[in-house]
Amino acid sequence: MSNYQQSEMAFPVGLLETLRGARHVAVLTGAGISAESGVPTFRDVMTGLWAQYDPQELATPQAFMKNPKLVWEWYDWRRKLVSQVAPNAGHYALAEMERHVPLLTLITQNVDSLHQQAGSTRVLELHGNIHRVKCFKEDTVIEQWEKNGEVPPRCPNCGGMLRPDVVWFGESLPEQPFNEAALAALHCDVFLSIGTSGLVEPAASLPLVALRRNARVVLVNPEETPLLREDVDFLRGPAGAVLPALVHATWASGTDE
Repeated sequence: MSNYQQSEMAFPVGLLETLRGARHVAVLTGAGISAESGVPTFRDVMTGLWAQYDPQELATPQAFMKNPKLVWEWYDWRRKLVSQVAPNAGHYALAEMERHVPLLTLITQNVDSLHQQAGSTRVLELHGNIHRVKCFKEDTVIEQWEKNGEVPPRCPNCGGMLRPDVVWFGESLPEQPFNEAALAALHCDVFLSIGTSGLVEPAASLPLVALRRNARVVLVNPEETPLLREDVDFLRGPAGAVLPALVHATWASGTDE
């Protein structure tokens, strides 16, 4: 947990009491919370050897069909970067929050598994997971395959090419996780939007759904985003500082605002 102290942050009136009484908390996380762990954003990795490429040359089905070896190697490089980082205090605070509320649904746009590594158990991955691989032809996750040096490797079932299990440009979000996320937005008492620009649809619509259902919506971000409006609470700062303070103030201290 962070050393960030409760006394350094004033929380909106009634927020702590609302959290303590919440039956269902929904959380949406974006690239910001992972960036605090050192995970480079999608465009941040377009440097060095990769600076000559446009992201859409490396993250579309068409790009994979055109040059599967290049796309596989780029994602393999990104996977190695991600494997070198660890969850931060923000990730751990959300895992701790899950232990205090009857139901917490964690919806993430990140592909790095850091929430699971921190101990969160109910994670909906809207953009897939860079550590998983699936068959390009059959669209099924593959756990094991023959490592014979072929790039990309081949599906052991049909012989098709394997690809990272992430959502590329032009692809739809996985149906089941998004449907579960939409249901969480409909039925939650509190919705936290953390480290996300609020610009990428359809995830950006989720807190608005919660607002229309009279949930309390809280924005956690170092900067204002398009989500910020009069009926949204804004906790300005990095997730790794704000979330531990919020969890401590709500459950550890036993005091309200």
